[in-house]
This record gives sequence, C-alpha cells and structure tokens, in this order.
Amino acid sequence: MRLDDLLIPDTPACRGALEVATMYETPSLLNHSVRSYLWAAAHARRNGIVFDAELLYVSAVLHDIGLVAEFDSRTVPFEEAGGHVAWVFGAGAGWPPERRVRASEIIVRHMWPEVPIEQDPEGHLLELATGIDISGRGLDGIPAGLRGEVLERYPRLDLVKEFTACFREQAAHKPGSSAALSVAGGVADRIARNPLDA
Repeated sequence: MRLDDLLIPDTPACRGALEVATMYETPSLLNHSVRSYLWAAAHARRNGIVFDAELLYVSAVLHDIGLVAEFDSRTVPFEEAGGHVAWVFGAGAGWPPERRVRASEIIVRHMWPEVPIEQDPEGHLLELATGIDISGRGLDGIPAGLRGEVLERYPRLDLVKEFTACFREQAAHKPGSSAALSVAGGVADRIARNPLDA
C-alpha cells in the first residue's frame, strides 16, 4: 500500500476544514490531524471497512481544534469543544443536522478507550488512528513503506512536546476530563516512546 492508494476526498467541506485547521493549529498539530486521517484510511483499506471519507476527513482534521487557544473551553473537555466546532462548521458547509451531529460524535468518541465499529465506523477509525499517531498503539497494522511516505510528507515536527504540554494544560484546568485521565495514566511516557519518532 502506498500513500497514493489512499483516498483523500476533495470536497468543499474537506478543503474548508483543512483551511480552518491550517489557520488555527500549529504545523505539528495540523500534520497530526492529517496523519490521523491517513492512518484511519489505511486501516480501513487493509481491513475492508467501509466509511464515509468526507465525514472522516473533516472530523480527523478538526478533532483537536479544541486544544487551540481560540477554541479551548474552560468548561468542557477539549474533544467536546472540538465537537461543537465541527457542528458549527458543518452548518456553515450546508450539512444537514444529522451529519453535523455525526461529525461531533466522531470527534468526541476519539477519546473513548474503544469505539465499536458496528456502532460508528468513522469513530472507530479515528480512535484507532489517533492512538497510532500519539502513542504508536496499533502501528504494526500500518505497512512500513506507507509509514515512511506519510512521515516524509507530514513530518511530526514538535508534536511530542506540544501535545504533551496541551494535555498537561487541559488536565490542570479540567481535572475530571479525559485529558486529565490520560495524563494520570502516563500518556506523556507513551508519547515519548512512540516508534514513529524513532
């Protein structure tokens, strides 16, 4: 499998989501978001999982938007804040309410320990893909050649430092949040040991 084998949808909503993420996210966080889509699409292709490419791409590109200062909420976890941004974005893109809700659900669920594929294939794929990109969990399911291509085009830059700092800040302000649970569970060590950074 090669990078060119993966479907990167080219729709107004996808282009718009990428423009939003490019405007507000750091290059490290932006590349993480795009890589998350690519790992998800690769896993789906290898395992015959049917998914909505536009919906997954928009959700992947916006899934960490709640970590940036402009959209960070001091009252709800970052994934819920990101879900609200996705709902608003979907309204602006002309999506029907059901599709906006789906994008919001996918983003919220990426922080679940596991998302059942039969319940939410896009949520399942994004949860799995973000695990690959942040901690390396499930990386063995991605062919080595594809890993190299993706990392060359979308390098990790300062992701380890930035993401760890973001999660620690979230934990400090929202001690009951999923980010706080991740920090308490040793996410910083798992990020630091990710084979993608070797």
